[in-house]
Amino acid sequence: MNTVINQQTTPEKKNFDFVDTIRCISMFGIVFEHSAVLWGIKYSAIGDTWLQVVTMQFWKFATIAFFLIGGFLINYKFTEYTPGQYLVRRFKNTIKPWLFWIFFLVIATLIQRIIIASRGGDAVFLTSPLAYFTEEFRYILFESSFWFILNFLICISILLIFKKHLYKLWFGLIWAAVSLIYSVNLYFEWFVTHHSAALFGFVFYLWLGVYLNRYYEQVMNYIKKIKWSYVAIVNVLFFLLSCLEVIYLAKHGSKDEYNTLRISNILYSLSMFVLLLKMGSVKFIDRNLEPRKTTFGIYLLHQILIIRLMPEIFKWNKWNTTTFTVTENILYSILRFTLVYGLSFFLTRLLLKTRLKWTVGG
Repeated sequence: MNTVINQQTTPEKKNFDFVDTIRCISMFGIVFEHSAVLWGIKYSAIGDTWLQVVTMQFWKFATIAFFLIGGFLINYKFTEYTPGQYLVRRFKNTIKPWLFWIFFLVIATLIQRIIIASRGGDAVFLTSPLAYFTEEFRYILFESSFWFILNFLICISILLIFKKHLYKLWFGLIWAAVSLIYSVNLYFEWFVTHHSAALFGFVFYLWLGVYLNRYYEQVMNYIKKIKWSYVAIVNVLFFLLSCLEVIYLAKHGSKDEYNTLRISNILYSLSMFVLLLKMGSVKFIDRNLEPRKTTFGIYLLHQILIIRLMPEIFKWNKWNTTTFTVTENILYSILRFTLVYGLSFFLTRLLLKTRLKWTVGG
């Protein structure tokens, strides 16, 4: 039995080089999205609005693509380990580093508040440090990008619970319907639209990644037959549709117009994923950025740098985004992305060479 498994998986793994490329490109998008300063700014000129929306929308495929590639990667793990064994491995490789950096960020914030208080600043938090600590922990867990690690684990747990139905289409369709409920809710607001409320909104994309892995050869044979011109046209159309939906939602008072689970963005993300599959592995990325080793560390560290370091580098009295033109804010966002991604990559590589490599999944 083991011999059969090895014979099947060895040649397939040689064809999975594209995974690292997609993982790295998706992380570019996630870090840029979190580094950008264009959120919430309203421009009066339609040209400025379009520049803003185009810049932000371009990378909005990244989160769904990351769940898709995550599902693709965990398919074999589900067959190699029991649910208990798999969750134990996840605790060691994912939950421990995640908790470590959450506590690191909370403590760093507390230290900053103590320094401010010692200089005569606001010292209200000192009257109830436990309450302050609890609130900071809640904020970081639910309001920052750290939430998506927990969301990812919840999605995996759901797939594990219903493991015997994993490869049944009706099971996937149920979760597709759940995801679409979040899409429709953006227009009716039956419940809050914040990303932490989308508890089950991403299960479908994780499942779809698992399903894609199972039928990988058939899917790739089909994708290879599609002309590049068709893929490009479909992506441009879905991209423009996504931009229009952002503008429409903003015009009608939505406070979450860039929500990842917009119907148009789902279509754009899926078409971009097809484009990335068709493109395949980019050797320069795989060789120089080592996404298999560094991606998780970059994800954990980049939010800390955004919250704690960027405000110290770019003092707000000198870098006031409300007074910048849209072009200046786009360039400012690119500068922040370059610094955040570069430092996250450097620190991850550094930690991987030490005994603390476990903190970045090493």
